[in-house]
Amino acid sequence: MNPIKAFVGTLSTSDKHIKQNATESLHHIAINSLQGHPIDLSEFKGRKILFVNVASKCGFTPQYRALQELSDTYKDKLVVIGVPCNQFGKQEPGTSNEIQEFCDINYGVTFLMTEKIDVKGLLQHPLYAWLTKKAINGKQNSTVKWNFQKYLVDEDGEFLDYFYSITKPMNSRITSHLK
Repeated sequence: MNPIKAFVGTLSTSDKHIKQNATESLHHIAINSLQGHPIDLSEFKGRKILFVNVASKCGFTPQYRALQELSDTYKDKLVVIGVPCNQFGKQEPGTSNEIQEFCDINYGVTFLMTEKIDVKGLLQHPLYAWLTKKAINGKQNSTVKWNFQKYLVDEDGEFLDYFYSITKPMNSRITSHLK
């Protein structure tokens, strides 16, 4: 059976809004900042958003520097949001304060960071359910394979594309969407 049909087929009556809103933006999803404050994703309407699941002890961790460069270079067109996750090799074991300190000291990160969440599995955060399920985002299915996978959303909160960890933040596959 088609996995999308299987997923949609498992939705309960109370989940019908997911099917009805399959192509709507993600601006209604609730998530907190690393400091525990609610983030209103609708504030970013008019700019693209790049979500990146991040980790402090990963071979891709130096991408923080390039993510900051991307954020600085395209600040009028793009919001970079780091999403700490400890699901891949337990490479983000730190507390919120430890993560913030690590990013500040080692990479001068000023872009927005969310609370630590699960990006896959039974406890997958609704943000990543939206990013990875065509039945919800209306565009494409994907699986988060490792730390520093990137998801790009357009100015209206619609899914654009995703990029595996090996795609560096300043790669033209990403920046071509920002010109």
